[in-house]
Amino acid sequence: QVQLVESGGGSVQAGGSLRLSCAASGYDYTSGCMAWFRQEPGKEREGVASIRRSGGRTVYADSVKGRFTISEDFAKNTVYLQMNSLNPEDTALYYCAADRRNEFTWATCSIRGSDFVYWGQGTQVTVSS
Repeated sequence: QVQLVESGGGSVQAGGSLRLSCAASGYDYTSGCMAWFRQEPGKEREGVASIRRSGGRTVYADSVKGRFTISEDFAKNTVYLQMNSLNPEDTALYYCAADRRNEFTWATCSIRGSDFVYWGQGTQVTVSS
């Protein structure tokens, strides 16, 4: 059984930083995709960033490019999202997600929610101005 557990959310002031962690258990797709999504109440879920396990190829939403970095500790089965220069528009519930297939390690992943099967419960990020 695959479980994704997020941590690291919290409240920060604009300009601050947070690092989110997603610990995966039971996830054996060594070249699968893992990603971060976010959702504000009443709004659609937005793909933030994704990473190909083992290969390290990353994809970012335009809204976070240059500010957020997704990375992986393969040995720990953990994916991180380093978020810098946060602004109030980044306030949301952040979810970790994983897909259910292996691809070539050089292949990029998507940030479409429909491509991901496993989801965590989310961690809240609140940025105040």
